[in-house]
Amino acid sequence: MKQGPLRTILLVEDSPVDAEMTMDALRGANLANPITHVEDGVDCMDWLYARGAFAQRQGDDPAVVLLDIKMPRMDGLEVLTLMRADERFRRLPVVILSSSREESDLVRSWDLGVNAYVIKPVDVAQFFEAVRTLGQFWAVLNQAPDSE
Repeated sequence: MKQGPLRTILLVEDSPVDAEMTMDALRGANLANPITHVEDGVDCMDWLYARGAFAQRQGDDPAVVLLDIKMPRMDGLEVLTLMRADERFRRLPVVILSSSREESDLVRSWDLGVNAYVIKPVDVAQFFEAVRTLGQFWAVLNQAPDSE
């Protein structure tokens, strides 16, 4: 596996408050990885494919995608479906960060190949700890196989 610049953590979250809390928690984990925030599934797909507003984006695919489910324009499950249908993104780690406790969302996420599903706790300290742990694992400790 080649070593290069640190890969981005891509946060896909429509709530400005939840996005800021998540980014604060990731920064609190002292990760060197850059963090990019987009607000919905359409922007996520545009970022991944470097098209539209992100056509000039440079760099590799992200280390991990932290994905909300309930978003406007394109929800997280639609994003996950599209990602897993594309060979390029089939093995890219995706972590659902959602307040949804609906069993159908959980089951569908696992069926679509999510790597982890974290229910956003109401307690801010618990949320920060969960995100710090996720960031450390997915951005630092976890190593995906080469796609070759």
